[in-house]
Amino acid sequence: MFDNASKAFFHLLARSGTLKNVAAHYGMRRDTSFARRFIAGETVEEAIAAARSVEAQGLTQTLDYLGESVSSLEAADAATRDYLRVIDAVKTAGIGRNLSLKLTQLGLDVDRASAVDNLRRILDRAEGFFVRLDMESSDYTDRTLTVFETVWQQDYRHVGVVLQADLRRTEQDVDRINALGARIRLVKGAYREPSSVAYPRKADVDATYRKLIEKLLVHGTYPAFATHDEAMIDAARRAAVEHHIGQDRFEFQMLYGIRRDLQNSLVRQGYRVRIYIPFGREWFPYFMRRLGERPANVGFVVKGVLKEK
Repeated sequence: MFDNASKAFFHLLARSGTLKNVAAHYGMRRDTSFARRFIAGETVEEAIAAARSVEAQGLTQTLDYLGESVSSLEAADAATRDYLRVIDAVKTAGIGRNLSLKLTQLGLDVDRASAVDNLRRILDRAEGFFVRLDMESSDYTDRTLTVFETVWQQDYRHVGVVLQADLRRTEQDVDRINALGARIRLVKGAYREPSSVAYPRKADVDATYRKLIEKLLVHGTYPAFATHDEAMIDAARRAAVEHHIGQDRFEFQMLYGIRRDLQNSLVRQGYRVRIYIPFGREWFPYFMRRLGERPANVGFVVKGVLKEK
């Protein structure tokens, strides 16, 4: 009951135009604001500045222009054109060429064919980039993988996908994507899912994540392990040593502003670490929805701040 109430509360906040306007006015105005800790800013210029700061520390980055669940083809086209401008700005800036995006931002809920066309427009412009399709809730898993396979079969090979360890189906999906030779980002999964499709116990999610780490290191193509969990990071390091996998054949990924001490420690040890940098005017709904997907996400953000040394 508490979980449902928490989710409803944060999603109500996310839909509030008044709170969004207040947050937009105050939340990004000061570099010391709480939101600034986790969101690079509202503009691509701010995102590029954050990316430069990240890269100066020996880290790599991926930019995520925030937005999801658009309800019209016009909004999907606008988001696509925004991404094209982001791509041009990244090229001009000379920072690392890596993007993450959500298919519902490109119109997947409105018309699948249009979403695929919008994705192609982005991939065509993104010469020399790597583009990752973020995974949304389990309702979108099949549709996201189908779109991914569609563009992969059309020889768009600079694209990868995200898979969630908490879903019961994910081991089969890892085999499916590994067979293509495509790149996977493995996450635990932030969405609240029914027990019929996801493991309800953290211990089961962790066990699955460890199992998939080994499978991706041995059979995958440059996997990315997205986690701030030091036990999972240690599991990946041990598996890499056991199977004689070099540090240049995989990477760790972490969220902007979370466990910066751990990020820098891994870089000093010679590991590759990529930082997920969200930005855009839709930062407030994004932040509220992520907190509301699971009450544990609130604790995760707080612990991530407190655990920094």
